[in-house]
Amino acid sequence: MSNSEKLFAEAREVMPGGVNSPVRAFGSVGGVPPFMVGAKGAYLRDADGKEYVDLVCSWGPALLGHAHPEIQAAVHAAVDRGLSFGASTPDEAKLGALIKSRMGGVDRVRMVSTGTEATMTAVRLARGYTGRDLVIKFSGCYHGHLDGLLADAGSGVATLALPGSAGVTAATAAETLVLPYNDRSAIEAAFAEHGANIAAVITESAPCNMGVVVPGDGFNKFLKETTAKHGALLILDEVLTGFRASSSGYWGLTGKEEGWNADLYTFGKVIGGGLPTAALGGRAEVMDYLAPLGPVYQAGTLSGNPVAMAAGIAQLTHATEDVYAHLTKQSEALQTAITESFNAAGLDHSIQRAGTLFSVAFGTSEKGVHNYADAQGQEAFRYAPFFHSMLDSGIYLPPSVFEAWFVSAAHDDAAMEKIFAALPAAAQAAAAATA
Repeated sequence: MSNSEKLFAEAREVMPGGVNSPVRAFGSVGGVPPFMVGAKGAYLRDADGKEYVDLVCSWGPALLGHAHPEIQAAVHAAVDRGLSFGASTPDEAKLGALIKSRMGGVDRVRMVSTGTEATMTAVRLARGYTGRDLVIKFSGCYHGHLDGLLADAGSGVATLALPGSAGVTAATAAETLVLPYNDRSAIEAAFAEHGANIAAVITESAPCNMGVVVPGDGFNKFLKETTAKHGALLILDEVLTGFRASSSGYWGLTGKEEGWNADLYTFGKVIGGGLPTAALGGRAEVMDYLAPLGPVYQAGTLSGNPVAMAAGIAQLTHATEDVYAHLTKQSEALQTAITESFNAAGLDHSIQRAGTLFSVAFGTSEKGVHNYADAQGQEAFRYAPFFHSMLDSGIYLPPSVFEAWFVSAAHDDAAMEKIFAALPAAAQAAAAATA
């Protein structure tokens, strides 16, 4: 029995499913998840001493690579000053200013601890600001595990084939309108019927939890114009794409060029540099509805934790345009290599890209993936053999076909060559799979 097998057995005795986040249990790909004990640069090391080239990158935060020396130094210095004060610190505003400098329409920032907390607060704020109850979300978009937004969520919910979650009341679910993604007519119909009671539309800037799905040309701009017309707010969830898809998130690839801003944004992952922190930001008149200035209450003992702030400042400071150029280059090289290997194996597929993030969908070359129904309709059974072939070759992929792939600034040519070498056999394994 391997060390990971022993650790997984022990973990299942004390934690539901042996994990603290469902996708880690390998439920959709099968097998025993390797337990990681170390990481450096582009590599992970498991409890059995095996090394993997990492294409998960902690689901985004390892933008500069694992154990980046500048982030490590900032964290060590912060730890020496104390772990938590329960009071304001200078670095909270410094990280907020870095976020503001990259994002249009962000006048104020509120630090929280998780992406779920950020979206929960943004929804509460939108309802408080507008005095309305209904929120529109899209099928397949995941905004954290708050009750009202778990309906037709993607990510781990899609992986486990669950339509929502037990414990969510019918009354709570009724406050959310779930629409198909990229469907303008559905948005127009919803506002025609419910416009006076819609507080906000919340959308992933580019969905990354049903695999990557790119918004159609002008779709996010259309959402902004429609919400503004009806007195509702647009909440752009950049928890995954923020400062990952580009230096200004996926908004930087669309809204920045098209000349529009969301009313509220949510951020996470990258802004913590590997430590747990998140934020929401937006227009001053909306954000100032938060306590202590306004009537919408939100608080958190560890919000703006000084160690997490130090990590986030170091991360964004060193995430230069050269870093994003490198991420783009390596991401594009990997997509090309996947296409070549899949074509050689006769494996039908498409690749969806949102800036530096991308995902693969099997059996979708004819029409691609534009919404949750398309994502669910792919030949998902091919992913498990593909995944395990790559894992056996020392390449750690997302353990679900409904997740995005990530590269980092530490993915050098040597790391990429290891990935390229593993792809042909993995493509053959996927091509040979049967439902």
